[in-house]
Amino acid sequence: MKRFFAGVAAAFLAASLVFPCRAISAGSAVLLDGQTGRLLYSKQPDKQSLIASTTKIMTALIVCEQVNVLDRVRIPKEAVGIEGSSMYLKEGEVLTVQELLYGLMLHSGNDAAVALAIYCGGTVEGFAELMNDKAHRLGLHDTHFVNPNGLDSPGHYSTARDMATLSAYAMENPIFYKTVSTKSVMAGGRSLRNHNKLLWLLEGADGVKTGFTKKAGRILVSSCTRDGRRLICVTMNDGNDWQDHISLMETGFTGYSVRQIVKKGDCIGRIPIVSGEDTCVTLIASEDFSYSLAPGEEPEIVLSKPGFVYAPVAQAQQAGNAYVCLNGKPVGEIPLVYGQTVEVEEIKKPSIWEKLLKGGRS
Repeated sequence: MKRFFAGVAAAFLAASLVFPCRAISAGSAVLLDGQTGRLLYSKQPDKQSLIASTTKIMTALIVCEQVNVLDRVRIPKEAVGIEGSSMYLKEGEVLTVQELLYGLMLHSGNDAAVALAIYCGGTVEGFAELMNDKAHRLGLHDTHFVNPNGLDSPGHYSTARDMATLSAYAMENPIFYKTVSTKSVMAGGRSLRNHNKLLWLLEGADGVKTGFTKKAGRILVSSCTRDGRRLICVTMNDGNDWQDHISLMETGFTGYSVRQIVKKGDCIGRIPIVSGEDTCVTLIASEDFSYSLAPGEEPEIVLSKPGFVYAPVAQAQQAGNAYVCLNGKPVGEIPLVYGQTVEVEEIKKPSIWEKLLKGGRS
């Protein structure tokens, strides 16, 4: 996952394979393997769209990362009477950050979003800057935020691909995970029940967020974990989102399995070494690499150029990368190190007597 978010996302997603699946009602959709980064299904994944309350995924993530959830927050007047879904916060009442997070993610409180944004970012505008900075650092190039709750606004948008990437990252945060996987809770004297029906309908469902406005339509981001493997599904403008998510998730789990392709310490190959005591040096994988594969798919490992190196080289010294390819496209990279030390070959110079003897021969 770290390598996925460190910049190889484009390579992973380049090898997406659309598996056989019934028609999906969504205007755009993706199914992402959160463990390996493989895009298992896509339908207009990069179409910029309104995202309604799924905006709160980013809001909650930033709050979880930047403030203590046990902090007590006095509700400002700016957070009272916000249009749309609400916790019905009252000016001056005090709730913990965690209680507001429950109101944000279970009950989709637009007022909770504003209260948290002001507490964390000083102002709604300041918090939006934090949201956009985080989006940039996560490589969400087709995403921009102007508010913390997702109310329709010019310049506020994302894509199915970006929302899946964001959610896969967010689900690694234990506080975020605890919040979105909670079915019901008492928070701030309020009984809250999660709007995400998949928590009851789908085995292993553990997040993430619903969203709706008249302009955006129904938006749903879901997470499902089975046997340590997490899939993230996103649908936008989908009138049949519950069933579409169940169908996509089931097909993703049954149609693909995660296979370890390379183990740390495996010998990936040998390359010639010039001017060395040996003629070749081994290349060793310095990390494990696993990938989601359908039955019959066989990836290949391709060494990057150059095809030789100059001596000397030291054992465990960085030796470039190998690329894992599927159907001729790169889906990941494996950092390599040299398997042994190879010194420069010592060329023995002839002694003066050897030169004289050689010169005296006829």
